[in-house]
Amino acid sequence: MRRRDFLAGAAGAAAWSIALPRITCAQRPPTPTIGLLQSSAEPRTKLAAFYDGLRTQGFVRSQNVAIEYRSAEGDSTRLPDLVADLVNRNVALIAADGVAAAAAVKTATATIPVVFAVASDPVRLGLAASLNRPGGHMTGVTNMAADLERKRLNFLHQMVPAATGLAFLVNPANPDAQMQSNDAVLAGSAMGLKVDLVHAGSDGEFDAVFGSLGGMHAGGLAISNDGLFESRSRQLAAAAARHAVPAIFQNREFVAAGGLMSYGSSVTETYHQVGVYCGLILAGASPAELPVYRSTNVEAVINVKTAKQLGLVVPPEILAIAAQVAD
Repeated sequence: MRRRDFLAGAAGAAAWSIALPRITCAQRPPTPTIGLLQSSAEPRTKLAAFYDGLRTQGFVRSQNVAIEYRSAEGDSTRLPDLVADLVNRNVALIAADGVAAAAAVKTATATIPVVFAVASDPVRLGLAASLNRPGGHMTGVTNMAADLERKRLNFLHQMVPAATGLAFLVNPANPDAQMQSNDAVLAGSAMGLKVDLVHAGSDGEFDAVFGSLGGMHAGGLAISNDGLFESRSRQLAAAAARHAVPAIFQNREFVAAGGLMSYGSSVTETYHQVGVYCGLILAGASPAELPVYRSTNVEAVINVKTAKQLGLVVPPEILAIAAQVAD
């Protein structure tokens, strides 16, 4: 073989050997990672719905997408450190569950795409420029809780029609606490009811809150949307039972634990849509152009046994709309 033929063949082989790894890398891109940040410890139904939403966009956990799960377990003071950890891990996007989680992410990064699930108006919270065109690096799902809070107070009043006042429990550490409080007071005023605001920033304060309601002459307690309260549904139900207080909350776990009633958006719908949006963004969609999804699928659950123990009669109107009657 002539020397120049050998050199030409060697050069071609070298070029092929250099190009081959590049082709292989192009065929196997790095697995994207979603940081899943939650204000509270979530029931499996939420996670299952989230994974199902991802799957509709072709992303399957542990196959072509990784999940870094972080939960504040109802303690919002932990959120900044949890967000910082996710940012340092260079996650492709963050799914933020709850107002406190979304606010913490907004403070920590202006570049990583974010899909939030909040029980309030994201425009009012400063998370989006508008519902139709969020305009930044954040979009997500909302159930516009102000509407739900009014209905919860209304349902509670139907259960205790003789009451002239109700109480509304708020976590003062929640970034949405003031707006929640204002909405509750205005809703009560529209019904001709006095609404007293009570506060708890830890589960150690629950008994004191429930014990104080008698002195306020509050006929019942509506519990606001909050990561701490959601994480402590069973403790809240137990405190309501100890103090014989009619109470309403957002999730059915509260009723299953003995609480009187729940009224809130469908967990399955909300977190399925969060998964869908995460999949769309991983596929190249811009959060700035994905309209905030407004969840309208709500459900009421009533515990008839608890109502009887409290000496209450469940109105037919409530029984008619209840998705489930626990007894």
